[in-house]
Amino acid sequence: MTDNQSPKVPLAKKLNLETAQITWKELEPYFAGGKVVSVDKSLDLLVVAEQIVADNAPLMKEWMDSAKVGQVSDTQAAQWSEQNSVLWAVVIKPWILVQSS
Repeated sequence: MTDNQSPKVPLAKKLNLETAQITWKELEPYFAGGKVVSVDKSLDLLVVAEQIVADNAPLMKEWMDSAKVGQVSDTQAAQWSEQNSVLWAVVIKPWILVQSS
């Protein structure tokens, strides 16, 4: 079977396979570059990732306006650094979505 004949992996499954735990220390350089986005525990990290890929601007705006999705604050970053936190993460270029476990 050639590459263009291989079955396409559904987005949800692909994102699930690309989700991993990572320490905040490893994320700090990306935070410094403004690339780390926090996802509230009330939301499913993979659903948020799927909505970004789908470019669902109205839903993303709703989540951002309610502070459920947004850039990691300096206060949160300092707390995660002090606690040596391990977070769930998934990359949706150019963003890294994170959620505390």
